[in-house]
Amino acid sequence: MRAHLSFARRLAGIALLPIIGLLQGCERAVLNPAGDIALQQRDLIYASTALMLLIIVPVLILIVVFAWRYRASNRKATYDPNFHHSTALELVIWSGPLLIIICLGALTWSSTHLLDPFRRLDRIAEGRPVDRTEEPLRVQVVAMDWKWLFIYPDQNVATVNELVLPVDREVRFDITSTNGMNTFYAPTLAGMIYAMPGMQSSLHAVLNRTGEYGGFSANYSGAGFSGMRFRLQGVKQDAFEQWVRQTQATGTPLTTADYMALEHPTEKHPITLYSAAPSGLFDRVVNRCVAPGTPCIADQMKHRGSGHPAESGERGPQGPAHAPAPSSHQAPVTGHTAHGQADGE
Repeated sequence: MRAHLSFARRLAGIALLPIIGLLQGCERAVLNPAGDIALQQRDLIYASTALMLLIIVPVLILIVVFAWRYRASNRKATYDPNFHHSTALELVIWSGPLLIIICLGALTWSSTHLLDPFRRLDRIAEGRPVDRTEEPLRVQVVAMDWKWLFIYPDQNVATVNELVLPVDREVRFDITSTNGMNTFYAPTLAGMIYAMPGMQSSLHAVLNRTGEYGGFSANYSGAGFSGMRFRLQGVKQDAFEQWVRQTQATGTPLTTADYMALEHPTEKHPITLYSAAPSGLFDRVVNRCVAPGTPCIADQMKHRGSGHPAESGERGPQGPAHAPAPSSHQAPVTGHTAHGQADGE
């Protein structure tokens, strides 16, 4: 008997080895947040798990207790084959889960409103309310195949696959996509937000700790999905201002032609810095009219709302079922390439 138990323990230990190896590869970014929004979301996970364990743990213990107490060899246990109902037992069985569900519902309702991504932050960190006189740092996020374009409209710089943020400052992200649906996700910063073509989402967040972190797309979008990652850097305010000045001095301007070149699918695209970005580029991306001569969705909507019928062959807000997307490469691409080198150079 002991030999069988020893063999079973060794077999269980061998079976756990692959699981331990997989856990060693986890970054645990969700449970080690660097931003206040991600911290509150982590605490929400802890609270929800603890509430559910209040039922799960006693149930697991009682399974063992009942199996042992009412085993066939225990003659002291009460045997009542005619038992069919107990009001007290029913109250105990149902009142516990009901209270847990009420608590989880209240927690979900309050956190859904408190952590609404469209809502401005109430605090920078615990005990540190946000300064309402200071406007959030604006970052415009464009999910592309298979890379991330970040535009800083107030600083007039842009980057590909690198997001630099000052710590302890509220940031507003405006998020869209060029083609397929994607998900903007930086686990140490905040929760994931969907990026969809022709639509704009928003996220308010803050980074409280300096360091280098990672972000990625959490929604499968094709062959290059696994390499669709970006570097997130948290720096002090003065270091952020220095980075902006350095980018303006050493980067190359992002032209419309550059953007059209960026729209072409690429995998594991290198980090690229741009010293300037076209005014209104993000709005044109949302309205799917970056290509010269392409009508914008917003203008089409106004035209439709005016009551005038569209001309034959004119593209509507969503376009014909099989028409190419407005951001397709129909216009000739001239000027700079995606890496800032002029054509023919």
